[in-house]
Amino acid sequence: MKSTVSNPKLDDRSRVGVMGGGPAGSFFGYFLLHIAERIGLELNVDIYEARDFSLTAPQGCNMCGGIISESLVQNLAAEGINLPTSVVQRGLDSYFLHMDVGSVRIETPLQEMRIAAVHRGCGPRGIKEELKVRGFDGYLLELALAKGAKLIHRRVDGVGWEGGRPWVKTPDGSGATYDLLAVAVGVNTSAMRLFDGLGLKYQPPRSTKTHIREFFLGRETIKKYLGSSMHVFLLNIPRLEFAALIPKGDYVTLCLLGHDIDKQLIDSFISSAEVQHCLPPDWEPPADFCHCAPKISIKGAIEPFADHMVFVGDCGVTRLYKDGIGAAYRTAKAAAITAVFEGIGAEDFRQHYWPVCQSVNSDNRIGEVVFAAARQIQKRRFARRGMLRMVEREQKESGSRRRMSSVLWDTFTGSAPYQQVFLRTLHPAFVGRLMWDIAVSNTPFGRTQGSGRTH
Repeated sequence: MKSTVSNPKLDDRSRVGVMGGGPAGSFFGYFLLHIAERIGLELNVDIYEARDFSLTAPQGCNMCGGIISESLVQNLAAEGINLPTSVVQRGLDSYFLHMDVGSVRIETPLQEMRIAAVHRGCGPRGIKEELKVRGFDGYLLELALAKGAKLIHRRVDGVGWEGGRPWVKTPDGSGATYDLLAVAVGVNTSAMRLFDGLGLKYQPPRSTKTHIREFFLGRETIKKYLGSSMHVFLLNIPRLEFAALIPKGDYVTLCLLGHDIDKQLIDSFISSAEVQHCLPPDWEPPADFCHCAPKISIKGAIEPFADHMVFVGDCGVTRLYKDGIGAAYRTAKAAAITAVFEGIGAEDFRQHYWPVCQSVNSDNRIGEVVFAAARQIQKRRFARRGMLRMVEREQKESGSRRRMSSVLWDTFTGSAPYQQVFLRTLHPAFVGRLMWDIAVSNTPFGRTQGSGRTH
């Protein structure tokens, strides 16, 4: 839809609507109001969010593993946003890599990075009242509201145009017309269908399904068996790409990523020796537990902007498999800066917002290569032995020489662009050492020297 106003801008008392109060929507509202305040621009921002993040799952949950990478933690701190202890359920200081050939602990590369494990709502379904927590999404929404945004606690069920500007309506018939509409609805809602037939060039991102479960173990049990580490599994199970156990307060979050995830795949993973070794010997999955099968974006949207409209977060572009909240932060902030300083026309977003999206898309293409290489290692026992030996040796050395460890760390956490990760794997020292460790670990001597379990 072409604007009736050439080069549209935000002025004093311009109205901005935000569809979705999750991380992308809350970040957008927060940064838009924060930047506008600094230049003396008064804006009216409405955030439409039907969920109540003060509730437990499923009503208050955004269906996500809930890992905040250390790079995002640091970026937020630089913005003056310090995650409170009531939101961070556990600070993770290491990863445990589990394979059929052994396990190894991977410490933070610089001995100072920390990962935050959070719940998106106030805890899993069935959580006891005294164990309820403060959700990450609710905290971010509170920040936006504190900046002056208004929360409209209803879902949007209609979108259209009026005089070249977007309007939205809710099930009760109310709604409004806005100078700018920021869409942050994610890929797990049907809201993106509302934009069909509006004359947009926008096409939603491609997605795939994941599987998430929450198991209650209790803090002491978690401390004994999982500690303050995220446990990552590279197992040669058909259709399984990636799996992790994430300790959070009294709960452990299980995340699975793969193709056509079904009960057979899930049962195969949970019953594997590597997973059972991380859990109490008498533990069995409960009959009733909180679980979901959310979609994640694997390929960015086409042209996530138009005159007076911009798509941020998952419905625009996100990082491949990792750090979706970090991508929400980047895209939302870039869109807010563009809207305030450049304009709200399609060409403004094309020139100043789209390059940020393209950089994520380009990096994701490199990420596909990184994960393809990881799959080849995952399928080959001799390669898994070499990787394990290389990481074990590196954990006894200084940080600058931990080449495989840093590659795995940033691949698992999403803390660095995939391009940086890929370039590190091309370093002659990395390739040479990996080849040597593969050769040695597959000799009779190397196998007897290899580790079984290191935790």
